[in-house]
Amino acid sequence: MKAVIRTTDPVVVSFASSVLDEAGVQYLVLDTNASIVEGSIGILPQRLTVAEDDVGRARTALAAAGLRDELEAS
Repeated sequence: MKAVIRTTDPVVVSFASSVLDEAGVQYLVLDTNASIVEGSIGILPQRLTVAEDDVGRARTALAAAGLRDELEAS
């Protein structure tokens, strides 16, 4: 699994998840509980990860949806 987005913004995670659902890309959101436990002060980001084989498709779909600035550097 490779992180395609790392953010403290739950709205970005939700929108990116919807984009990947629509694109048929399976993903996993990591560090959700750690982010909640820290009190939502925004220091522990959540990671949206996809399988190595799906990174290209995921990045293309997310960029097309306007999330280019949120993507992890490749």
